[in-house]
Amino acid sequence: MCDAKILSQKGTSVVSRCSECQCLFIWHHNLILSFTPDQFIQFKNFAIDLDFGDHSFPFPDGQERVVMRTPVNDIQLTFTVDEWEDFHVAMDEAIYMQEIYALVDGGK
Repeated sequence: MCDAKILSQKGTSVVSRCSECQCLFIWHHNLILSFTPDQFIQFKNFAIDLDFGDHSFPFPDGQERVVMRTPVNDIQLTFTVDEWEDFHVAMDEAIYMQEIYALVDGGK
């Protein structure tokens, strides 16, 4: 596992980046998603297009959750409305922090 620095944290969503390999990680509950910088942007854009109201339904615990499909049909991510909002804010902040680090590091 990389020695990753936190770029953003909002609620249960944390986004970090390895300064060596430049991989980005989304930590959410018991999941770690890893991306190249380009894959992270693609994933963020995919998530933006997923409307909570159109893809959510009540779970057995009574909470409404959005279901995000992955390329592997048997793996899906779920978020409550608050988690979904935090997830988006964390990714937005991580993009912003990457831009700041790039300026400080001279475009690395």
